[in-house]
Parts: sequence; C-alpha cells; structure tokens
Amino acid sequence: MGDVARSNALFGGAHAVVAELDDLLRPGAEGTRTFSLLDVGTGLGDIPARVRTRAAAQGVTVCTVGLDTSEALAVAAHDARLPMLRADARRLPIADRAFDVVICSQVLHHFRRDDGIALLRELDRVARRRVIVSDIRRSWLAAAGIWLASWPLRFHPVSRHDGVVSVLRGFIPEELGALVHAAVGITPRVRRHRGFRVAASWAPERSSSTL
Repeated sequence: MGDVARSNALFGGAHAVVAELDDLLRPGAEGTRTFSLLDVGTGLGDIPARVRTRAAAQGVTVCTVGLDTSEALAVAAHDARLPMLRADARRLPIADRAFDVVICSQVLHHFRRDDGIALLRELDRVARRRVIVSDIRRSWLAAAGIWLASWPLRFHPVSRHDGVVSVLRGFIPEELGALVHAAVGITPRVRRHRGFRVAASWAPERSSSTL
C-alpha cells in the first residue's frame, strides 16, 4: 500500500480526485466552507490527506473519514484527522446521506460487474451532495509505463504485478459512465486526467443541494 500511495502522488491518482473537487475548493467557490468526506477503500489515507491540505490552503475545512476492509490498513491509516471504519464497501454501515462527498479511488476495477454496481449504489446512497469515482484508464501504454517505472521506484514484486493487472482491468471513459448509469440511473460527468486516470462525478438525485 506504500507503493500505491507513491503511485497516487507520482502518477495522478490523488490529482484526479482533487481536480474533481476543484470547484468546491477554489477561492470564491459558492456554498459551505466546511464539508464532510468519506473515502471508500482509503488504503493508507493518502488521498484524504491531500484533499485536506489543498482545502486548507483555500480556507476550506474538510472533515474526512476513511473506510477499508483490512484491519491492518485501518490501524495504519487511522490518526486524529482520519477516523477509520472497517466494512464491506458493497454494504456500508452508514446512514443515507451521511456525508457531503463520497470518493472511491482505484477500487472499482477490483470488482466484478454485479459487485461494482452494488458498490456504486452504496456510494450514491450515503452521499448527500457528490460522488467521485476515480480509476485507472485502461491502456497498454499505461501498463507498460507502470511496469517500467516500478523498477527504479523499487516497488515490491506484488505491487509491480498488481499495477499492470490493475491497468488492464481499468476503464475507458465510456465504460465508466455506462457502469454508473446502470447502477444509479444518472449520467455522470466523466473526465480524463493525467497519468491515465478517469473520473466520474455526479450529484445523487435525491439531494436537494448542489456543489
């Protein structure tokens, strides 16, 4: 997971999520200057930390909570600014509309279609104002790139293998948008980001607020 965190920093995983929040974090943005954020599949919590840092620089306070299935990761990621929950992302033990923003980065490609749809529905259920799902954009070039970069970065052999597999299980923008629509009946905004990333963002239909 340390290798994943480094990849997020170097290859755009963290940037993709922050960029999808840019309209909320930039100076002069309308709406509240404080919001809550749940990161499903948080790993070591590096992306919520990046969001908090960017938000603080713009005078915005973000109250973050991480969620993962692994007890070891929950212990490693937990600190005073990132309370942790352990749960199955397909069955979140969280009330409807409990968080302003729910993010899920580089997790969806690990699920089969039916389980992925269940995950997306849960993200949509617990989000009050916005859902952001960021993942790897499938590309042979990206697969070759992560393989080559893993050597000078001294990635663990498991990380090297899983990095290539993850890229090849990723999504092209049309696939990610179609999967979100199949899950929640909403056509999301889907954008490409640097580092072969793709992100879908939408507001749950039952929400009366917008960001």
